[in-house]
Amino acid sequence: MSNAPYRRSARWKLSWWFVAIAVGCLPFADLSITTYDPWGELGRLFGGLLNPSLAGIEKPLEALLQTLAFAMLGVSGGAAAGFVLAQLFHWRWVRVMCASLRAVHELFWALIFLQIFGLHPLTGLLALGIPYAATFAKVYAEILEEGDRRAFEAVRQRSGPLSAFFYARLPDLWQHFVSYTSYRLECGLRSSAVLGFVGLPTLGYYLSTAFLEGNYAEVWALLILFYLVIATLRYWARPKLLPLYWLAAPFIIANDSSISLGNVSRFFTQDIVPLPLRNGEGVMGLWHWFSDLWVSDALPGILNTLLLTQMALVLTGVITLLWFPLVSKLFFDRVGRTLGHLFLVVVRSTPEYILAFILLALWGPSMLPAVVALALHNGAIIAHLVGRYSDSLRLRADSIAGLNRYAYEAVPGVYNQFLAFLFYRWEIIQRETAILGILGITTLGFYIDSAIQDIRLDRAMVLIAITALLNITIDALSHRIRSRLRLSFGLDASSVRR
Repeated sequence: MSNAPYRRSARWKLSWWFVAIAVGCLPFADLSITTYDPWGELGRLFGGLLNPSLAGIEKPLEALLQTLAFAMLGVSGGAAAGFVLAQLFHWRWVRVMCASLRAVHELFWALIFLQIFGLHPLTGLLALGIPYAATFAKVYAEILEEGDRRAFEAVRQRSGPLSAFFYARLPDLWQHFVSYTSYRLECGLRSSAVLGFVGLPTLGYYLSTAFLEGNYAEVWALLILFYLVIATLRYWARPKLLPLYWLAAPFIIANDSSISLGNVSRFFTQDIVPLPLRNGEGVMGLWHWFSDLWVSDALPGILNTLLLTQMALVLTGVITLLWFPLVSKLFFDRVGRTLGHLFLVVVRSTPEYILAFILLALWGPSMLPAVVALALHNGAIIAHLVGRYSDSLRLRADSIAGLNRYAYEAVPGVYNQFLAFLFYRWEIIQRETAILGILGITTLGFYIDSAIQDIRLDRAMVLIAITALLNITIDALSHRIRSRLRLSFGLDASSVRR
């Protein structure tokens, strides 16, 4: 007897449980708007769209090239390391190491390396390369696991495993590797731009400055420039041109900064060593120090991070279900889908950090900007995937266009894939929730940033480790749910595997 009806029932029940949890979080969340004139500020923001200008920005082309160079080298290095690690992913220690590395957001890595190398290019390259290598390893390993092994096994019997891999395995899966790597380059561009918010000379540096000064014409000019780069990625990031970019990138990001070996040594031998151990206070001193850290920073940070994550996750699901028809053949003609696709590209191409930064300036420091920013960005990504999947649905002969088709055929038909995509991005939303604390929202990132600002790097490193463990836990729970309900999205859904 098939378990399909049971799984369908379980999926619906689980969905309502998550909705109930999110609703239960609302009374404990600060969702207030505290700015004096939010609508007036919003009007001034969109007024800048009517007259975008780069005139007040000193070196916009250099900032763009820096963004491209950091992304190109960071993603390429991560892909190369990830491909090697993927071959060893069956080893438990490799899986654990990769899970730990990718659980730390790029901005947290940047904050760590800023203490070691300062504003040296190595800070940005390592901040991108390390978590990307771990992510590449995981996804490349999944591609290898899900691919057809019959040709590989046949060839391996007559030759060595290395020859069989390159002649029978890699060619068969090459397009999947290329597809995912291309998507990660788009993610790398977003991450590279955001690194400007911690001082590196990418687009984010000039964007944050323009926004804080109220120069909305410059804000829109920078955003439009960034959208154009993302939209034309398929045209300028051609395989034949990549070697040229790799050769040019190191010269673009080269600068006069130098690395102080004294700073490097002090970071590992003093800065990150817990204060009680530096003072010789022993185990009891360490316990009191950690207890204070847990009560004052870690526990409230964890609670707020989980609170915000669950609300953002459910709102992401709502936005996905509302937006996926925009790019579906079931609801719009080619012109309508093109406009819908353009809208989703703009929303998903804007990093959550930048969206939250803008909304915080408009609404004030509460959880509301973070929830909306996370939901808009992730909702646009999943809506694109679900809309594309809906094109494969077979409708009944008496199907009626409009709301009936949406409610009775489209949503039930895509719901399994929708849940698979949503739960896969659960851990990603969690990571982004933590990092948004740098903007002043009291998630774990807020306490990490405060500790770094106070030059208490020992506390910051413990909080980053707690953040990583929390992300790993959510990732494991998400994987368990997807396995239990048999939710999968196949090899081609590269955009959800971030």
